Amino acid sequence: MAVNNCAKVSAFEYSFTCSGVFKGLIQVQSAKQHWPVHPTVGRLSSLFDQLFPNRRSSCCIYPLIMFVLLPVRPSDRNSLPAPMFSKNDVSIWSILKKCIGMELSKITMPVAFNEPLSFLQRLTEYMEHTYLIHQANTSSDSVERMKCVAAFAVSAVASQWERTGKPFNPLLGETYELIREDLGFRWISEQVSHHPPVSAFYAEGLEEDFVFHGSIYPKLKFWGKSVEAEPKGVMTLELPKYNEAYTWTNPTCCVHNIIVGQLWIEQYGNVEVINHKTGEKCCLTFKPCGIFGKELHKVEGYILDKSKKKLCAIYGKWTECLYTVDPNTFDVHKKAEKKNAEEKKGNKQVLQVTPEEMPLPDAETVQVIPSSELIWRIAPRPENSAKFYAFTTFAMHLNELEKGMEGVLPPTDCRLRPDIRAMENGDIDLASAEKKRLEEKQRLARKNRAKSDDEWKIRWFHQGPNPHNKAQDWLYSKGYWDRNYTQLPDIY
Repeated sequence: MAVNNCAKVSAFEYSFTCSGVFKGLIQVQSAKQHWPVHPTVGRLSSLFDQLFPNRRSSCCIYPLIMFVLLPVRPSDRNSLPAPMFSKNDVSIWSILKKCIGMELSKITMPVAFNEPLSFLQRLTEYMEHTYLIHQANTSSDSVERMKCVAAFAVSAVASQWERTGKPFNPLLGETYELIREDLGFRWISEQVSHHPPVSAFYAEGLEEDFVFHGSIYPKLKFWGKSVEAEPKGVMTLELPKYNEAYTWTNPTCCVHNIIVGQLWIEQYGNVEVINHKTGEKCCLTFKPCGIFGKELHKVEGYILDKSKKKLCAIYGKWTECLYTVDPNTFDVHKKAEKKNAEEKKGNKQVLQVTPEEMPLPDAETVQVIPSSELIWRIAPRPENSAKFYAFTTFAMHLNELEKGMEGVLPPTDCRLRPDIRAMENGDIDLASAEKKRLEEKQRLARKNRAKSDDEWKIRWFHQGPNPHNKAQDWLYSKGYWDRNYTQLPDIY
């Protein structure tokens, strides 16, 4: 029987067939590790005795033996069960015409405008480029670490390019977990408030080499032709190896041509990544498109020391890539670029860019300054991405429910939510009916709590000051990975 040593989690994997009843992958490891306990553990304990007859009783209090029901490596899924629906038959104007300037989180939208993911799952896409965190951990220079962290902050919004479908609003108490051994992290998130809608998350490296946590309150507003999403909330990344903590906020996202025309997305606003140990900052500007589309998707800024001296410049596009270069070289380039633009303007050679002419993420449109260093490039999307809600390869796996998962996941996990599952499977009528049923069930539960004076119990997070910037935050209460899911609410 072959044994494979998994470098990331010190687990042993065994492929076998037993009495013709089951065939699969069993993992054996100590209770210190994070893997879920399956109900068959008792029946399989004798198998563990056969595999390790000479094991010391002190090596593990209670061995975890289970089928791999929550894959730690993604499957080969490169599409969804059904393609996306056409929105041509639904008039969004009839819904939004009375909502100009209003906050949209309380507005019920037709399911046809959704994508088959919960907002909790969409948040998990922050982790697609986790390698940047690991890269930061390998550098002994704080400026190099800041480059990687800043690139991670930018890469976190890259998946939003062309993602015009709205994720489902999470129900109060809804959760989502993800374990990715190949990327070296595990993630847990919970919807901790419904009005206002607040999603809290906590991710950690499998080697205990980083912690990434935060909470998001997405404020949505309709401005007549566009919908603006302001993701209020602070992101915190901790690197224990260097006793460092970084915090930042996300830029504003805007979807244009909501009523008529081709939908397109831009991000704009200032993002300040702060190293609370060294005092270094990375001040980035996500530039708005502008009248002529020249600044579309551009990100520019500097890493500054605590005395505000420029240490390096960062530039690129959040849809494509990021580079770093000496700040003096960058400033000279910007001056030349500005002079060239003024000369073209004088010659009346500038033409307005239409939405159809806007660059795609796979078209390299960043002008690379000599002596620049590439620090991040977006991963290519699947060829069939346009048919499946413009999902990335990472997103394709987020709602996958493999055989046996239901016996391990808590009943509040997004993968078990029937309206999202129906939409992923292509049943728009069932998805719509289930979405309505769940919303009504949530409203009734809220009314019943109000009548009985019962307070909602948040399971995995609690409010408290962020330990690094002292702002009010949602902090992980621990205990989720113990797999004790008794007394969880029936939200589906």
